[in-house]
Amino acid sequence: MTDEQHQLRNTWVSPFDTKLGLEVTFVSAQRVIGRAPVAGNTQPFGLWHGGATAAIMETLGSLGANAHAGPGRRAVGTELNVSHLRSTTQGWVHAQASAVHLGRTSAVYQIDVRDDEGQLLASGRLSCRLLD
Repeated sequence: MTDEQHQLRNTWVSPFDTKLGLEVTFVSAQRVIGRAPVAGNTQPFGLWHGGATAAIMETLGSLGANAHAGPGRRAVGTELNVSHLRSTTQGWVHAQASAVHLGRTSAVYQIDVRDDEGQLLASGRLSCRLLD
């Protein structure tokens, strides 16, 4: 991991992400990887919470967009869509954001969230505006 990747990983994970138990393990403009425990992040019926999925997608995509934006610039999310495909009740969820578009004023990421067995739980897309 480069110094820049380490700084991004440790600087931009918010207190909210910390409450989720989100662990970001890799950050670059092209790809961001993280995971969170199911325990403590469920809805009343014991299933992984869809809001936790959205939060993880927003965080990972934003970290990638900020890595792309570079020094003196920042990225802000402008649109997030999430398709929830299945759920889980235990273990960890694993997410990967992959760049779809890296432009001068915008960045778009495809984010997949999977369970410990690699089954796709949710798929989404985050669009970010890059600001000076």
